Amino acid sequence: MIVSTATLGKIIWVIGIIAWYFIRVPFERRAKRVRIVSDRRSAVDMFGLGSGLLGLAVIPAIYVATGFPSEADHATNVFGVILGAATFAFALWFFRRTHKELGRNWSITLEIRDKHELISGGPYAFVRHPMYTSFMLMGLGQAFLLPNWVAGLAGLAGFAVLFFLRVGKEERMMLEIFGPQYSDYMNRTKRLVPYLY
Repeated sequence: MIVSTATLGKIIWVIGIIAWYFIRVPFERRAKRVRIVSDRRSAVDMFGLGSGLLGLAVIPAIYVATGFPSEADHATNVFGVILGAATFAFALWFFRRTHKELGRNWSITLEIRDKHELISGGPYAFVRHPMYTSFMLMGLGQAFLLPNWVAGLAGLAGFAVLFFLRVGKEERMMLEIFGPQYSDYMNRTKRLVPYLY
């Protein structure tokens, strides 16, 4: 049986999302064992998380499962699928490295855990928010893998909403907790893309 390029892109996206889930779960379980000393969750924060989930998982999953909205389909090619697969794979590798570096400090929302440390090694040596970088790369990979203007670009849109609603609050929280140490860290790193932004 010959699989079309469009179908191959969808299959790779599904495998990528399953891999993303299995990367995250063990770190989430471990983090739950560490006491939270400060919780800064808000309705805006939860809206950002929901937007990220909607764009990177829900909308593309509906498209993969049903083909909706088929009116937004566009042509695809093997090069685009290869580029999308490589980008998504790199995003997953980066996502895992970020989790490993954070260890017990990881949290899905704006929380400070007991004995929280400022992490500045691994991916954090290059950007202050490498997990957001991995989400951006996942969204970019999704755009190449799914030949649909809505489902393909939903990941980048969802990432953008999450990033711009949360990053400022996250940095203010870190400045409050770590003071000059975080300020110095900010001066030597970029937010999202090494050497650029």
